Amino acid sequence: MTDAQLEAACGEAKAQGLRSVVHAISAKGAAASVRAGCTSVEHGDYVDDAALMLMRERGVYFDPNFLVLHNYLDLKEKFNFPEASLVNLEKAIAPSAHVLQRARALGVKVVFGTDAVAGAHGRNAEEFVYRVRDAGEKPADALLSATSVAAESLGLGARIGAVAVGYDADFVATEGNPLEDITAVRRVKFVMRGGRVFRNGR
Repeated sequence: MTDAQLEAACGEAKAQGLRSVVHAISAKGAAASVRAGCTSVEHGDYVDDAALMLMRERGVYFDPNFLVLHNYLDLKEKFNFPEASLVNLEKAIAPSAHVLQRARALGVKVVFGTDAVAGAHGRNAEEFVYRVRDAGEKPADALLSATSVAAESLGLGARIGAVAVGYDADFVATEGNPLEDITAVRRVKFVMRGGRVFRNGR
């Protein structure tokens, strides 16, 4: 897209009170999206510090999407990707990890997302594991990115994303402490949404 097209799309979204989420891999594409007024940049595998600092200055959220890379690698027998494509996906993991580390160091607001690609539904919690394992992210930071920071990015920070009086009663409990072992997110034992229990002990 041209800069004018990006500005038109993101500008109209903002005028309508909507968010605009842009998928950008390169530094140039990410920076153009930020200048256009988008809400969030997804992926950013090869984003540089200049683009990350622009995100921080403009309050744009960043979602590195590790699951989109791992999903196809973990489930490669289910997809018909050429070997070269799988090699390229694997090569993108290290740069993505570096970008996430730099984003954290520079104070960019990092949110949680998975790109909702084929085969990833039901595996969303793996994003936590990949971030901690591949990028060395602190478990607490990964969890906050999916709760309070994500709520803020949606414009719902006064209603969801925290355990507080007046907030929606949304809870997820795991077997084990994810702050000590992030893989505990794979062992969900309790789920409450809006005060209604959807899972209890199974």
